[in-house]
Amino acid sequence: MTRVEESTTKQTETEEFLTFTLGSEEYAIDILKVQEIRGYDAVTKIANTPDYIKGVINMRGVIVPVVDMRLKFHLGNATYDQFTVMIILNLGQRIVGMVVDSVSDVIALNPEEIRPAPDFGSTFDTQYLIGLASVGERMAIVVDIEKLMTSQEMGLIDQIIVS
Repeated sequence: MTRVEESTTKQTETEEFLTFTLGSEEYAIDILKVQEIRGYDAVTKIANTPDYIKGVINMRGVIVPVVDMRLKFHLGNATYDQFTVMIILNLGQRIVGMVVDSVSDVIALNPEEIRPAPDFGSTFDTQYLIGLASVGERMAIVVDIEKLMTSQEMGLIDQIIVS
């Protein structure tokens, strides 16, 4: 294998992830799913939605549902301050906003750097977790954000917004 082929092979294996914090935990999502990052804006609340669905925003004429990830992952009540960030995701046919405590940075990971999530049995649903990755001294929980945001419960958002 030539040096160019070797370099190309390594580049295709590495994926970039956006890391963000929720409480004291750090999470990572595929950077290619991120449309934009913006400060937290007030949302229009929608009646009869789960607590973790904060409401919707009108983003350049597109109605975007907003999910508070701290509430979604049952990490306690969220505090909205100057560091609170809304990550706008583009998931194919769906644009979704997710509120996080802060955005950390962008990291590059090879697939072998991501360890499988431990099996917690039926007490904890790990179907949205890709695995765990060590980033220096930190540990990041790698989430399949598309699988999480397109789950059946998130489909309820579409029904609420349309009606």
